[in-house]
Amino acid sequence: MTPAAHAAEASDHGGTGGTSSAGGTSGTGGTSGTRRTGGTGDASGTGGSGRRHHGNRHGRSEQARLAVLEAADGLLVEKGFAGVTMEGIAVRAGVAKQTIYRWWSTKTEILTDAFLQDAAEDLTPSDSGDIALDLRDYLPRLAWFLGESDPGAVFRALIAQAQHDPAFAQDFRSRCLDAQRRRDRLPLERAVHRGQLPAGLDLAAETDQLVGPLYYRVLVTDEPVGRGFTDGLVEAFLRRHGLTPPAAPAG
Repeated sequence: MTPAAHAAEASDHGGTGGTSSAGGTSGTGGTSGTRRTGGTGDASGTGGSGRRHHGNRHGRSEQARLAVLEAADGLLVEKGFAGVTMEGIAVRAGVAKQTIYRWWSTKTEILTDAFLQDAAEDLTPSDSGDIALDLRDYLPRLAWFLGESDPGAVFRALIAQAQHDPAFAQDFRSRCLDAQRRRDRLPLERAVHRGQLPAGLDLAAETDQLVGPLYYRVLVTDEPVGRGFTDGLVEAFLRRHGLTPPAAPAG
């Protein structure tokens, strides 16, 4: 176990943590850093020794939480959903199993939080002020994330688990899929606000037509989803709404 993990576990055994439930914070990442960097604690350098100690405790607790999410991601990619266990996650993260159970009850809860944080960090659409450019940027990133990345493997595993676990399926749809649909719809909503698209546009239906083929290929047919495919979807969308397709990137 690394010194950082020892510190994180010692903090957890002390009965304190960054939150009482990971589910309440993971959708936004909990801190401004990514899972790779962890928490920061109190950086102000003011407020006396008690305040500095409080910040350090929370920093270590957040570090342990991020280590658990990272461990769950890695185990799923290496061993598949069935090979992920709470014991295995604890060993890889370098924390006590009771630390994990303080925040999560099942491995699906851990994997769900891992996906939520990764998606929030990696799949927020850019806003250039031009829907053509934004879609040409977002669709390839979405395709890669779903089909090629480690978080995409988590997403596919959770989709599969939802098919035969009705209680989890309901939670997964409300926490993960609804948030992802909002991200997928965001470039269109921005374009409506800018007047590039009509105010009465059925955003849900248009989003389904735009990104639905990506999900279908990733989850059903396993066909490739390359740049040519995503650019074709963008160009079809733009032509359907009387907009000029973006020029192909140089090179």
